[in-house]
Amino acid sequence: MNNTWIESNTFHHSKFKNLGRLVEAKRKKNLSISLCLPTLNEQRTIAKEIVIMKSELMIRYPLIDEIVVIDSGSIDNTRDIARSYEVAVHEADDILPHLERYKGKGENLWKALYVTRGDIIVYIDADIKNIHHRFAYGLLGPLLLSDHIRFSKAFYDRPILVGENKWRPTGGGRVTELVTRPLFSLFMPDLTQFVQPLSGEYAGYRHIFEAIPFHIGYGVETGMLIDIHEKWGLDVMAQVDLDRRVHKNQDTKALGRMAFVIIKTFLKRVQEQKRVAVNQRLFDEMIQYNLVDEKLQPDIHILTENERPPIVQIPEYREKFMVNGPSWESAQQCRPNRSTPSMDRRWERDR
Repeated sequence: MNNTWIESNTFHHSKFKNLGRLVEAKRKKNLSISLCLPTLNEQRTIAKEIVIMKSELMIRYPLIDEIVVIDSGSIDNTRDIARSYEVAVHEADDILPHLERYKGKGENLWKALYVTRGDIIVYIDADIKNIHHRFAYGLLGPLLLSDHIRFSKAFYDRPILVGENKWRPTGGGRVTELVTRPLFSLFMPDLTQFVQPLSGEYAGYRHIFEAIPFHIGYGVETGMLIDIHEKWGLDVMAQVDLDRRVHKNQDTKALGRMAFVIIKTFLKRVQEQKRVAVNQRLFDEMIQYNLVDEKLQPDIHILTENERPPIVQIPEYREKFMVNGPSWESAQQCRPNRSTPSMDRRWERDR
């Protein structure tokens, strides 16, 4: 285990609060930055997120070049509200529509790569109640001010609702501590240094995201960490303390379904890496129970393990972003060691 990474590659967002310095670093490296907000029925929070990010990081400081909302089919006013603030809004099903359609956050993140333009992509969940522009600039800081960091991930205190309008300061991240961290400890101890491996906010260079698969659902963060670590190592990764994140907590049964998908994603990865062999079929049914009229009744959810391939394999993506240099297989072997050209000059191999 690399015991020094957590000291050298862990930051607090306040280190990057000089936004003028970040803008200048972005200019010197000739980079563009896209912010993606994946949504599903987020009418209560989407407006505030857009207003804060746009006013602070596009108008006041030109750090972000575009904000793109990718929606999973909201039945509330999420899309209309977002459009009223003049940002790009796409329904996930309308992007690369000839492909089989899936529903899930990972689908939104993957398809965002096709409709965004930036050399760096920032992904921020759209349900944050205490949104602040530090959620973006904190993640961008290590990418802009370092010459080797290519991916940054958030961590924070997560208060949990324990009664009507009563919050306990900590208690979020239950699936991390009960599922993900034990699995990482068993098989990939380097990754235990991520304080919140399942956090929904992260940023990275396009050439990182386009070269890895995206799990469609709850396994997207787990698969992403494992794949980036496997291909490029810990040195290109960082984590940033964003202080506090307030959002709607899920109940225990919902967390159980999340854990089911994460475990399946993890097992798929460790089998692919030949770390372990599973000699039987893994089922797709998560079986839980409800007490109805004093009788236990099964509550069964089908949780499939759909995954998108690295988007650089998709012909339409390769054509749009002029991926005509090295083959994708060769590109997988390269380690990023310098900044990528701006969005209109696509994907040169790092040498």
